Amino acid sequence: MTTQKVSLIIPVENQVRELDPKLLLACVAAKRGFPSIIGSHRKIDLRIASLPRSLYLCKSFTRMNLNMFRIMHKLGQKIVSWDEEALVHLPADMYFSRRLSPVSLKYVSHLFAWGEENASLWRQYPQMPGEKPIHITGNPRADMLRREMGAFYRDEVDALRREHGKFILLNTNFNHVNAFYPAQNLFRPVTRPGQKAKFGKAARGMSVEFAEALRDHKQALFEAFKALIPVLDRAFPDFTVIVRPHPTENPAIYQRIAATCQHVKVSNEGNVVPWLMAAKALVHNGCTTAVEAYSMGVPAISYRPNIDEAIDEGFYHLPNQLSYPCFSEQELEDTLGRILSGEMGAAAGDERKALFDRYIVAQDGPLACDRMVDVLENITTGKAGLPKPALLTYLAGYMTANGRRLIKWTKRYLPGTHAPPAFHRHRYPGITLEALRERISLFQQALGDTTELRAEQIHDQIFRISA
Repeated sequence: MTTQKVSLIIPVENQVRELDPKLLLACVAAKRGFPSIIGSHRKIDLRIASLPRSLYLCKSFTRMNLNMFRIMHKLGQKIVSWDEEALVHLPADMYFSRRLSPVSLKYVSHLFAWGEENASLWRQYPQMPGEKPIHITGNPRADMLRREMGAFYRDEVDALRREHGKFILLNTNFNHVNAFYPAQNLFRPVTRPGQKAKFGKAARGMSVEFAEALRDHKQALFEAFKALIPVLDRAFPDFTVIVRPHPTENPAIYQRIAATCQHVKVSNEGNVVPWLMAAKALVHNGCTTAVEAYSMGVPAISYRPNIDEAIDEGFYHLPNQLSYPCFSEQELEDTLGRILSGEMGAAAGDERKALFDRYIVAQDGPLACDRMVDVLENITTGKAGLPKPALLTYLAGYMTANGRRLIKWTKRYLPGTHAPPAFHRHRYPGITLEALRERISLFQQALGDTTELRAEQIHDQIFRISA
């Protein structure tokens, strides 16, 4: 019998993007004796004082994490982290100011990197402690792209093909200028003529010059993609065009365009992986989905009608390089037509493979999840639990955590908040215990694992998974 080990806490922020890979991590961990608490990031943090001392697996360590890190440290939680956004990232100086905090980093004991490029980037950070362990394990999201995981999504792929027929997937990532809530854009909307626009949430850590250039570049591409949708609708009448907005984008404009077309649908349902598996081709610009498409051999086109070399090379180099570039509507139509006719397959070549391999490891051999659990086992070897904090320290953390919960509960009803309840529901719509158990069963089948796993709900949208 496997001895039960220290609990893991695995928070999920964007459900459609993160839940499946993090649930896979929880299943792998449970098989090896680590029970996991998994669920809504927001609800886990609001209830952190009632959860057991655990290894908290965070997805970032920015200054925005600092308050929670301090609370968790007082409660006796141990924090390890990766950076969900480190695969396709800003130029180093802005990435550092936006995604890394030297103070938050002090509370993180171990770091997990997507690949060598990610680890090298972190090592360049001037305030990275030299003794900070950086483990190049890969990422659970990349595990979902592996061939053996195809069985997990088989039923979903079949259902998508039955519902939509042959389709082109058009992924957008214009959350910088078309955010679900305006305060999340690069710049907040102005309320009167002549008023200077103030930074929105998306511009945090950027210089004014870069934020303005990125806004202008993204706005031009946003307009081009809006114009492209009806063009594809007319050019390929035998195919459905599925527009899939970024998880934090406002889908309303795409829904209005789709209403004027014959074969266009807008959907952000579920993880993108089964959509890619079912699609005939992907159209994007600088989207992480192109990296996933390359890994699975799905043809991807980077539509680039507007060029900004500094942004395209400094920010979106990886997804654009792993795709066929098209610089006009006509070039895109021609290339897409050749793909849909079977004349062209996915973008390939030694240079692309070498680039991909530098950014993502664990595409064969042990899963990234297993490599991460190896590290967790080393961290906790010989420990039945994490050490208790001093009583006064714990009480301070308990009171601060519950005070924060009260403040958050109150602020969500105040006007002007950057993340109202509707946004949280959009980002994490929720899952039933029955549906969670079904997904666990699918993982067990895909992995050929007969370990009996137990899933139980311990709070609203917070679950415990154990062997």
